[in-house]
Amino acid sequence: MSWIGYLAAALGGGLIGLLITLAALRRQPGSTSTALPDEAVLAEVAFAASTTGYAVLDSEGHVLVANARASELGVVRAGLVDHRIADAVGRARVAREPIDVELGHVEPIADLVGNRRPPSSVQAVVRATAEGYVVVSAADETEALRLEAVRRDFVANVSHELKTPVAAIGLLAEAVLDGYDEPEHVEKYGQKLLRESVRLGALVNELITLSRLQGADPLPELAVLEIDAVVDEAHSRSAVVAENAGMTILLDAPSGLLVKGDRQMLVTALVNLLANAVHYSPAGSTVSISRAVRGGFVEVAVTDRGIGIAPENQSRVFERFFRIDPARSRATGGTGLGLAIVKHVAANHGGAAVLWSKPGTGSTFTLRLPHYLPEATPAAQPPTTGPASAGAVLNGAQ
Repeated sequence: MSWIGYLAAALGGGLIGLLITLAALRRQPGSTSTALPDEAVLAEVAFAASTTGYAVLDSEGHVLVANARASELGVVRAGLVDHRIADAVGRARVAREPIDVELGHVEPIADLVGNRRPPSSVQAVVRATAEGYVVVSAADETEALRLEAVRRDFVANVSHELKTPVAAIGLLAEAVLDGYDEPEHVEKYGQKLLRESVRLGALVNELITLSRLQGADPLPELAVLEIDAVVDEAHSRSAVVAENAGMTILLDAPSGLLVKGDRQMLVTALVNLLANAVHYSPAGSTVSISRAVRGGFVEVAVTDRGIGIAPENQSRVFERFFRIDPARSRATGGTGLGLAIVKHVAANHGGAAVLWSKPGTGSTFTLRLPHYLPEATPAAQPPTTGPASAGAVLNGAQ
């Protein structure tokens, strides 16, 4: 068959047809990249740049064509296919159906992978074609599996966290009904019922907030804000909680610094940092808020004098539902989502949430946001339409 025939067959057979075309063209005597028709050259460029690993084998299992990605994913090494792929070739020819092959962890190739993390889960599909070829396609499923694991953990954690207050509300409601004729009994369990309902409402609200922050919806239109106004609102919303805990929140001097962001999101993030500082600090201590600009970022730091965080836990404090002291967190009504929300608010604004902590000394959580600098207003230029104006400018400069 001429190259025109191969190309026509390829156009009718989609990507697999193109791969077979390349393999067939390469097998023709005297075939080189410069001798291939333009369409085949373009197909070869796309084939080489694909993020999916592809290889075409002949009837004896020899590699005819393979892209670099096939080597990165372990399909082809040193011109030979992986033994698991080779085992599947015969089955694919007999079954005439695609055969799935799990390649698992792949050892990195330095010249191809470089500093990239090698894939830990590679899924390959082996297909036999009517022309006698075998086409192998492989994809890195590492990220998909990681996201699925995160989703499963999230669902499990949410289910656990919701079950606790829901069960408590049911039991307390029964206790209130059983003691309806005893006012003291009703008041005691009614107060507990109220606390659990507030806790459940807070958890649901924070789940909704976190879902929005992690979703694909774009951020609302960002406005230029004075960070002082954000700090003042967060302080006023947290002052009563701090006072009830026997603590004081200290503010540094206003800074006049500007950021571009969503006011309510930023206030929520700071309120969460202040609540965290209050919950993990002893009565009679102080929590301080400071503002500064460093390296093009406005930094709002919340410092407590609490129990501090052990080094092995510091990398996990921004995880959803992670609690250093679960009993203490539940006693104070914490949901385990506050710091995760802070992290995502910062990331959605192009910034970051940073932690410094020392056990027994305290912790400092810093919200870093890009510093907004208004464009300089150009100075008004005096008219220069005549000699008198020019003279005035010169005289003014002397």
